[in-house]
Amino acid sequence: MNLEPNSLQLHSQAIEAIVAAAKTRVVAIRNASHRHVTGLLWQPDVIVASEQAIGERDEYEVVATGHSSRAQIIGRDAGTNILILRTSERIDVSPWSPAVPAIGGVALALAANSDGTPAVRAGIVRSVGDRWFSRAGGRIDQRITLDIRLHRTEEGGPVVDASGALIGMSTLGRPGEVLAIPTATLNRVVPQLLTNGRVARGWLGVALQPIAVPDALVDQAGQRVGMMVMSVAERGPAATAGVTAGDILLTVDGIALRGMRPLAARLSEENIGQSVEVRLIRGGHIQNLATQIGTRP
Repeated sequence: MNLEPNSLQLHSQAIEAIVAAAKTRVVAIRNASHRHVTGLLWQPDVIVASEQAIGERDEYEVVATGHSSRAQIIGRDAGTNILILRTSERIDVSPWSPAVPAIGGVALALAANSDGTPAVRAGIVRSVGDRWFSRAGGRIDQRITLDIRLHRTEEGGPVVDASGALIGMSTLGRPGEVLAIPTATLNRVVPQLLTNGRVARGWLGVALQPIAVPDALVDQAGQRVGMMVMSVAERGPAATAGVTAGDILLTVDGIALRGMRPLAARLSEENIGQSVEVRLIRGGHIQNLATQIGTRP
């Protein structure tokens, strides 16, 4: 009788080994009512989780296999959907090895049950796109979508490849969409949250609303949609430049503003302090103003 393991058994054993190796690095984050979401152990006393999945409480219970401790939120960034907690006790952990996601590659979404025991869902990397900006202005280094179902309690866990290397943190996107916040984004954002509790973002100091460009100015503007200034922050960059409520912003440094995401891309953290030219409509005329990207309060 042939007792050599077949390919299916080898595949199963490989997944079992990855889950076993990662089980102490996946935690349940529980509130007072024991409702939980998943987090991943980033450093011996630092947990990374999904910002949108965590409430506003200051303190939580972190439960891993055979271990429980208290944890407090010390930083959060809605722009990249990353939140970090510091635990009251240190848990031994080795650094995550980053993965290079490939379309069609195996993806394992690890999670924790309420008692901290591990859970896993298997699927593939559905697509890998270029960097993108969230509506809240966060820069995500790649758009990684997964062909995996994910329960809301499993959001925030690590997504690993067939070698156990970290693709990123799982998160729920649009209805029916599961994404991974890339390891590169975690590596960039977590140190900022540890140091400052937040991520600095660019700011012009205006509240905007999409609006149709008046028909008589469409040809001259070169676009049919702009962003109307609904309010201007006192002493903000836009106010200093002379922008007023009622202006219709067309472009910032030549980038057409047909929604918030193009502006968010221009206001990323690395552009703080840069001078920009704003093209706008005021009183039926198109004009240009110069301003500087400030730091969002």
